[in-house]
Formats: sequence, structure tokens, C-alpha cells
Amino acid sequence: MIDGVSSRALSEIAHLERTRNYLQPGDVTAAVRLWKDHVHRSERQLWQDYEWGNAHWYCCGNPFEARALLGTVMHAMSPRSARELRKIINKLDAVYRLPSPSYDGDGG
Repeated sequence: MIDGVSSRALSEIAHLERTRNYLQPGDVTAAVRLWKDHVHRSERQLWQDYEWGNAHWYCCGNPFEARALLGTVMHAMSPRSARELRKIINKLDAVYRLPSPSYDGDGG
């Protein structure tokens, strides 16, 4: 279940998961959840992941691989269904790319 995606798009995702050799049932939902959880981490946690890596990625999935998978799935979907999923992913991508506040010496 992916919030904001119609039952038609979900049906198409389920079909892709059954027919594509790079997908298994539930992969797309798991990828959305993994990417969502990653982009909502604190800036400090993201920086630590960048500097030292994250050992949990080996067992729980790499969020960047999940994001790449979502891109591949959106290309495989019909334009209408892909647009629904892309809308959700674009919002998450925007959260990930939010600029950091400036820390000027003058307090501004």
C-alpha cells in the first residue's frame, strides 16, 4: 500500500512485481518506505551515513538503491500511473534536497 497512489496504479505495480525479473512482490512499497524513512532522517544522521556508511543498509536495504529501483519502476509504468508515483517520489526528493540553513558569523 502506497498512500496517494490509486488502486489502478497499485494494480500496475503488482503486475510489474510479478512479471519483471528484477522485482519481487512488495519491492516497490518497501522501496518507497525505505526512501521515505531515509529522507526524513536528521541532517546529522544523514551526515554520519555519508561519512561512515550505515551498517543497517546491509540487512535492511540501501535507500539509494531503493531510489534507483523506483526510477526504473516509474519508467516501466504507464504514463498515468507513473505520474502518480512520481508525484510522491518528487516530494520525498525535495525533502532530501532541502538546503541547509546558513550559519554566518553575523547571526544571519
